[in-house]
Amino acid sequence: MADRWALAPAEDGGVDVAPLGPDGLPAGPVRREADPAEAVRSRPGVTRWVWRSTAEVYPRLLATGVRVERCYDIEAAETLLLGHEGRYGEPRSAAAALARLRGGPVPPDPPLRSAEPGSQSSLFEPQGVRLPLPDLLAVYAEQQRRHERAEHPDRMRLLTAAESAGTLVAAEMNRAGLPWSAEVHRAVLHDLLGERYAGGGEPRRLAELADEVSAAFGRRVRPDLPADVIKAFAQAGIKISSTRRWEIESVDHPAVKPLVEYKKLYRIWVAHGWSWLQDWVREGRFRPEFLAGGTVTGRWVTNGGGGLQIPKVIRRAVVADPGWRLVVADADQMEPRVLAAISRDPGLMEVAGRETDLYQSVSDRAFSGDRAQAKLAVLGAVYGQTSGDGLKNLAALRRRFPKAVAYVDEAAQAGEEGRLVRTWLGRTCPPAARAADEGAEEAGIPLSEDEAQQWVPGYASTNTRARGRFARNFVVQGSAADWALLMLAALRRTCADLAAELVFFQHDEVIVHCPEEETETVVAAIREAADLAGRLTFGPTPVRFPFTTAVVRCYADAK
Repeated sequence: MADRWALAPAEDGGVDVAPLGPDGLPAGPVRREADPAEAVRSRPGVTRWVWRSTAEVYPRLLATGVRVERCYDIEAAETLLLGHEGRYGEPRSAAAALARLRGGPVPPDPPLRSAEPGSQSSLFEPQGVRLPLPDLLAVYAEQQRRHERAEHPDRMRLLTAAESAGTLVAAEMNRAGLPWSAEVHRAVLHDLLGERYAGGGEPRRLAELADEVSAAFGRRVRPDLPADVIKAFAQAGIKISSTRRWEIESVDHPAVKPLVEYKKLYRIWVAHGWSWLQDWVREGRFRPEFLAGGTVTGRWVTNGGGGLQIPKVIRRAVVADPGWRLVVADADQMEPRVLAAISRDPGLMEVAGRETDLYQSVSDRAFSGDRAQAKLAVLGAVYGQTSGDGLKNLAALRRRFPKAVAYVDEAAQAGEEGRLVRTWLGRTCPPAARAADEGAEEAGIPLSEDEAQQWVPGYASTNTRARGRFARNFVVQGSAADWALLMLAALRRTCADLAAELVFFQHDEVIVHCPEEETETVVAAIREAADLAGRLTFGPTPVRFPFTTAVVRCYADAK
């Protein structure tokens, strides 16, 4: 039996399946089978399924207890291939790819539908246009040819395989859900916000703080209305341009303390209050819809529920099931380690291969033991903070680690000149105007307030400095995202033989929910997955990618 099969859902609820040969072409006839789960279950020797979209197929399989080892997600691959070809933003659906292949009119992508609070029903709805299996395979065959035309074909193939693996992990995490105690959550809200008032009004503590703010100004002020707050300060002879915390805290006025506290609690009430709990937590699980590769850098996002912005105080509600534990793992100093691997700087690779703290090792070499200064210098090189003291720190870093600094400098220059910039595996930073559409904040780029305002469609194309900063950061964070996909894929493979389940992932942190007796195995699996991902992604380097792990009952206890 062939170890690779293609699968396409049919209108009657069944699926069309066909074996694929080593060349990716059909090695047998297309067969219609009535039960998708049975079609997969009856072929245990298949190691990779080729389909249009994991989101279309895999949730239905998981609902019947069927798990697949590997897949090739045609639409995820299309996104990466278009980006690599400098065509980021063109329609990415399989139908669009088929139209381009045959020279026909290219249909737009369907809009992303919103996840339904507290329900997985939306995960079972087909997204996009279904294609007959022969058409789907024509797109797949053309994608294989496009891989060969990539700058580094082997790396590009690894990238699309990793992204496809990420779609499987995301679907399984959506199915599992993050363990969540509604009882603890309600207790936290009561402690922070006080009693709820009838009619959905502000809870007691917010009302008290609003009264304190008004009393400080000597008139009624709505703390939740920025214009009202700015006006109140102006009448008090204090000019502020926004109600951001850092600006308010620089002001000497009795309204500042209750106003800052109000803003903090108001955000919790709105984003993770009682309504959120009712909408998004069911049967002891919080299920935001994880989307692999949701940003241009490859970072994940969630479609609904704010799953990647859980405040520390709310993490108290993330509690393992009885007899189970949460293994919370944070990658240590990921950015400089990735920079060492992609730049091949001998000195930085040697430092990143030690068991000791990386920033301390850098400081011993270049900053007379000043760890804080070394950290600022390394992150300044990655993020483009090269003015003032940053410029002096960067000069010291350049003397000790010239290839590392040159690598991000060259990426910044390419970005400023409008050239394509790629991660180590080939994920590609789009032209500036399209990168701006993603949003600097969503892509994880820390910019000043003035620069952040410039990240708007049509503006960034003229803002060369911001383009350079984006590209400088992209080669590091994007390569880190590529590494993380392979780490997740390796960890998923180990967890397949355990009761353990992956339940959370963001950027450099992963949470595994497992029986207490499996915790040591999971901790070891995370370490081994990180090492394997480092070798697969970057080849033979001395760079290590360690994790700090904590085995806890409650997520908040890991910090």
